[in-house]
Amino acid sequence: MSEQCPNCLSIRIGKNNYGKKAAGVVGASIGAYSGFTAVTAGAQTGLAIGVRAGPVGAAIGGIGGAIIGAFLGGASGASAGVVFGDVLDDCVLDNHRCLECGYSFTADSGSKNDIR
Repeated sequence: MSEQCPNCLSIRIGKNNYGKKAAGVVGASIGAYSGFTAVTAGAQTGLAIGVRAGPVGAAIGGIGGAIIGAFLGGASGASAGVVFGDVLDDCVLDNHRCLECGYSFTADSGSKNDIR
């Protein structure tokens, strides 16, 4: 059964997904930062060890590792943020919006048929 507006009973319903969007951006930012800092620490260790192999190899390995770590951290942070935002949208925010009357509501708010 599709969602129905509790105000006008229309079935033309859209989703806002504000929580999913905001939490995804925050998660990506935090994930990229944490990935970058973790790999930067590893790059410093690699630099200390890589001095024996040559300064060019150590520098390229350290910079490449930091960039890859930032991308992987950002991707994992974004996916975690989107999952959290999806829960926020479904449980806390008025995620559903009626395209007929503009009324915002949650999926669990119930329709007028649920009143007993």
